[in-house]
Amino acid sequence: MVERRRFVSTYYRNVLLHTILALSSAILLLLVFPRFDIYWLVVAAPVPLLIALARTSAAWQRAVLGWAAGFLYWWLLCSWIQFVLQNYGGVGYWGSWGCFLLFALYMGAQLALFSWLAGPLLHREYAIPAVAALWTGMERVREVFGFAWLDLGNAAIHMSLPLRVAPYFGVYGVSFVFAMLSTGLACVILRRPRRWLYPLAALVVLWLFPRIPEPLSAPRRAVVVQPNIPTDIDWTDLLEQRTERQMGLLSETLHAPLVIWPEMPAPLYYYSDPSFRRLAAQIAADHGYFLFGTVAYTGEHQPLNSAILLGPDGREIGRYDKIHLVPFGEFVPPLFRFVNRITTEAGDFVPGHDIKVLPADGERLGVFICYESAFPDLVRQFAKKRANVLINLSNDGYFGHSDAHEQHLLIARMRAVENRRYLIRATNDGITAVIDPAGRVIKELPSYQALATYVRYGTVEETTFYARHGDWFAWSCLLIGVSLGMINMPYFRKA
Repeated sequence: MVERRRFVSTYYRNVLLHTILALSSAILLLLVFPRFDIYWLVVAAPVPLLIALARTSAAWQRAVLGWAAGFLYWWLLCSWIQFVLQNYGGVGYWGSWGCFLLFALYMGAQLALFSWLAGPLLHREYAIPAVAALWTGMERVREVFGFAWLDLGNAAIHMSLPLRVAPYFGVYGVSFVFAMLSTGLACVILRRPRRWLYPLAALVVLWLFPRIPEPLSAPRRAVVVQPNIPTDIDWTDLLEQRTERQMGLLSETLHAPLVIWPEMPAPLYYYSDPSFRRLAAQIAADHGYFLFGTVAYTGEHQPLNSAILLGPDGREIGRYDKIHLVPFGEFVPPLFRFVNRITTEAGDFVPGHDIKVLPADGERLGVFICYESAFPDLVRQFAKKRANVLINLSNDGYFGHSDAHEQHLLIARMRAVENRRYLIRATNDGITAVIDPAGRVIKELPSYQALATYVRYGTVEETTFYARHGDWFAWSCLLIGVSLGMINMPYFRKA
């Protein structure tokens, strides 16, 4: 009986310890990103969870630990989603918390799967590359399931050495580097044999990658308008017309060959509103080129979230239709039909299908819209199609005054590095910025102010290895990591 009580006591102490370790990783990961930006914690952040997984033999317990850590991480990191759903999703206070709870559980499942598979790998001599591959592959899966946000590698935007990998393997290559270091640190704490650390020697190749470039010339100039339009306005025809006139006046205060308006909550209908069509043509004629967001329609009159470029004659040069739509923002997933969309179109927006580069006086604009900046594979295709400058039109006003503004900017900075392109980020209320090909913010506008300003940028012609070849590295990591994890499961080894 005494032995049994001692066993039970030890068991529950271990459960408590492992739970604390797993939740500590969630907190440390949160501290890595905005608002805290303690980016140097990135290597240490996964370590407590990895130690807990190595000490836990039961697969279901590892999955629960991972799920708990993932749930807490996404709950704290993306708390702004509850604000959006409550204020714009029409589900009320308790409904918004309920939907957000489901979101955090859904996102936490990815870390649960990682934890389930990673435990046995932490007892193998090849733990470091295997666990790093599994972590990296799981990050890539998030992009497939619709919510790609702040991969581990995004922390490298402040670190010139690991950032060298991004133009070759994307943000996922940087995540692999960090995950290797984290697993190595966990192996040291777990007192694994020294030879287990030998794979870390491969990281010496980081010094062989070309350095992140010094600031490049920025001879070109554009006018970016930040209108700061409230997101909760009840629009009338008179208010729409007044807003369009105010935007036109902001655009006319400065002169440059290209004028850029962001994605906005104002209902701009270029194809069905004659007065706005005339205004847009006049802005293009006065400056040269005019890029703006609008609602377009398919042949079946389904709404599209689009970006249109007009030329000096006021005519349309080209249009890009947003491919990756925002869940709850532009369409409602089938399981959540009780939640209203944030936008006010009669039906769900439908996605576009084609990557289009818009030509403007020797420049080739790769224009993507808002949340699409979180999808590395999408953005790189603009560079692959020879876009020599990237432009992100965004409306982050639905985020309120939350950390999501800074998080979104950090994500966009990594897209600039991966593709070695200047990136102009035009937003409704912030953070409007110009990012150079090394991910540096070279100009940032004050948020929550209506203004227009000059921005300077340059064009880059050569394409990066990542832009040309995409995520083969991340997919390979997924295949290798999952395969090794499954092979090392006890029931597979017995078979």
